[in-house]
Amino acid sequence: MNRQEARQRARAIVEQMTVEEMTTQLLFNSPPIERLGIPAYNWWNEGLHGVARAGLATVFPQAIGLAAAFDTELLSEVGSTIAEEGRAKYNEWIKNGLRNIYQGLTFWSPNVNIFRDPHWGRGQETYGEDPFLTSTLGRAFVEALQEKDENGYYKAAGCAKHYAVHSGPESLRHEFDAVVSKQDLFETYLPAFECLVGAGVLGVMPCYNRVFGMPAAGSTYLLQDILHDKWGYDGYVTSDCWAINDFHLHHHVTDTPAESAAMALNAGTHLNCGNAYLHLMTAYNDGLITRDTLADSVTVLLAVRIELGLFDKTKWDDIPYEVVDCPAHQALNMRAAEESMVLLKNDGLLPLDPAKIQTIAVVGPNADSQLALEGNYNGRANEYVTILEGVREAFPNARIFSVEGSAYVTPKKRGDFQEFRAIEAKIVAERADLVIAAMGLNCYIEGEEGDQGNAFSGGDKNSLYLPQPQMDLLNVLVETGKPLLVACLAGSSIDLGIANEKANAIVHCWYPGAFGGRAFARLITGKANFSGKLPVTFYKQTNTIPEFVDYAMDNRTYKFFKEDPLYPFGYGLSYTKFAYSDFAIDRDAISAGESVRISATVANTGAVDGEEVVEVYIRDVEASTRVPRHKLCAFTRVKLAAGESSRVAFDIGRSAMELIDENGDKVLEPGVFEIYIGGGQPDAYTQQLTGCACVGGKFEVK
Repeated sequence: MNRQEARQRARAIVEQMTVEEMTTQLLFNSPPIERLGIPAYNWWNEGLHGVARAGLATVFPQAIGLAAAFDTELLSEVGSTIAEEGRAKYNEWIKNGLRNIYQGLTFWSPNVNIFRDPHWGRGQETYGEDPFLTSTLGRAFVEALQEKDENGYYKAAGCAKHYAVHSGPESLRHEFDAVVSKQDLFETYLPAFECLVGAGVLGVMPCYNRVFGMPAAGSTYLLQDILHDKWGYDGYVTSDCWAINDFHLHHHVTDTPAESAAMALNAGTHLNCGNAYLHLMTAYNDGLITRDTLADSVTVLLAVRIELGLFDKTKWDDIPYEVVDCPAHQALNMRAAEESMVLLKNDGLLPLDPAKIQTIAVVGPNADSQLALEGNYNGRANEYVTILEGVREAFPNARIFSVEGSAYVTPKKRGDFQEFRAIEAKIVAERADLVIAAMGLNCYIEGEEGDQGNAFSGGDKNSLYLPQPQMDLLNVLVETGKPLLVACLAGSSIDLGIANEKANAIVHCWYPGAFGGRAFARLITGKANFSGKLPVTFYKQTNTIPEFVDYAMDNRTYKFFKEDPLYPFGYGLSYTKFAYSDFAIDRDAISAGESVRISATVANTGAVDGEEVVEVYIRDVEASTRVPRHKLCAFTRVKLAAGESSRVAFDIGRSAMELIDENGDKVLEPGVFEIYIGGGQPDAYTQQLTGCACVGGKFEVK
C-alpha cells in the first residue's frame, strides 16, 4: 500500500458520498457510513510519552526528559513502543465494539514547538529550545511510530504540532498574534516541522494563535505556501481542539461559525477537532465552500485510515494486549528515566553508600507523589515508584523519616499549617544523616491552559523560583546544616535560590515516568551513572530575558543569550570525567555544498564507567547577518569504561553551514567557520562548570 494507491482507493469511495456525508467525515469523531462500509473513527489520540488517557500504558519520562537523554536510539525505541501498545489496545477496543476518543491510531504527537521561554507551562511537552535537537529527536520518534509492515501499512500515525510560532502564554493562546520576523520564523520556529515533513509524518496540527495576523488553521501562508508548496507535504492537517471557533470568538477574522469553518477548510485544514465543521453544510449552502474542496479533504483523511490498514488485514492486527507495559517496555522505561535525569551540582556527596547512612529524611511535596512522575498527557502504568519508595528500596537498612514539609503552592487561606509542616521537616532533618528534598511542580501547576480539551488547571509559571512554601522549606533545610540533596521534579527550568549555593547536590528529574523513583535511587547510589544533559537553558530569576509575549529570539536560548545563565544548555555532570583531544578535520577548505568530516578522541579519565553525550557546535565567523553565537549541529552518546577512550567522527553538511537571512531564505555564504567537539557548549562558562574543554578547529567555505 502506497500513498497513491490509498488516495485512489479513497477517492473511489468519496465519489459515492453525498455532500452531507462528506462533512461528517471531517469531524474528529467521524460517524460511520454503513452503506459504504466505513466504520466510525475517532481521530483524537495522544502519545506524547506513552499511550495517553486510555488506561494502562507504559508511562515514559515526559518529552522534555526524553530530550535530556540526547539519544536518538532511545526516542526511536520509545516511539516504537507507543505504536505497539497503541495498536495492541486498538485491536482490543474494536473487538469490544469501542471506537471512542483516545482509542484510535492517529496520535497527535510529537510536540515540536521550541521551548523559547522558561515560563511556558507546555514546554514540558517539547524536546527543548534547540531546533536541531528537536528535529533530530522528533524525526526518530515519528519514523519509529510510523513503522510499516511488508505491505506498506503503518503501525500508527504521528502528528507534528503545534504549527507554528507557538510557545505561550497559555492564557492568550486563543487570541494572540505571535509577531515574528521571517528570519526567526525559518531559523527557529519552522525547522522541526520541515524535518518531520521530510520524515513523512502523516499529520500536522496548526496552533491556536495567529501568525502574521491570520489564525494558523486558516492561514494559506502557513498551510499552502509553506507546508504544501515549499515543503511538499501530502499528509492530513487537523485543527487544534476548538481552535476554529477562535476565528470568530477571539481572533475576530470572521463573523460566524460557518465562515470560520469555510476559512479553515479552504486554507487546507482537513479535520476539525471541535465542533466548527458541524457548520460546513451551512457554508456549502451559502457558497463558501465547494463539493470538490470537501471531497479533496475527505479523500486525504480516508486515505490515512487506509494506509493504517483499518479496512484490511495487517500483521499489526496480531499484536496482543499483553505487550502493554510489559517487562521489556518497563526495562526501556527504566533506561529512559536513568538517561534523562541531569546532575546539576555535586560537591562530592554523591554517590551515596547505603551501608554508611543510618537515617534519611525524605521531605518535600514531590517525595511521594505519583502525579509528579507522570507529567501531562499521560497514561496509567502497572506500577509506580516514587522518590520516597525508590529511596526505601535503595536503603533497606536505614531509618527513613518522611514528611511533606510544605504545600506545593501558597494556600488561598493563610494559616499556620505551612509553618507547622516546615518545622516538622526541620525536626526530622536534625535527626538524619542525609536530607533528600523532593521539590518541584506538577501538571496542575505548570501545563496547558484549562479549557474544553484539558481537564487540568495548568498554565504558565509566573516566576522561575519554586512556589514560596517550597522556597521557605529549602531555607529551613539549609539552616540545619545537614547534607542536602535536592531532587527537583518539574518540566522546566527552576531557580532553587539559596539551594543553588548551599545544597550539596542537585538532581533535575523532570517528570521521570513510572519508575522515576527507582531510577533516581540507582543514580544517587552509583548503581547507574548520570549522563543526561539540559535541553534548555536554566536561567537565573535575575537574568534579563525578554517579555513572555515577545517572540523575537534576541537574547533567548543559548544561541542568542548574552548573560551567564544558572546552568547552560547541553550541561550535565557525571561521576566520572571526560577529556577531549586530537581534533582533526579532513580539509581546511571546501566548495559550497560539500561536507567536512571532523573527529576527536574522547576519554573517560575518571575511576568509574560512564556514558558521555558528545556535542558538536558550529560558529559562523563572517556572516553578513545575525547568526547564533554557536549552534548544535551533531551529537552522539558514547559509553566508556574507566580509562577507556574512543574516536568519534561526524560528517557536517551544508545545512549546518547555512544561515537564514532577513527574508527567511537559506543562504550558504563563503567564509570561515569554527567547529567544536566536547561535552557541552564551547564557552568559558560551560568549561568553568564542567572542568572540561572542547576541542575544535576552522575551515573555510569557498
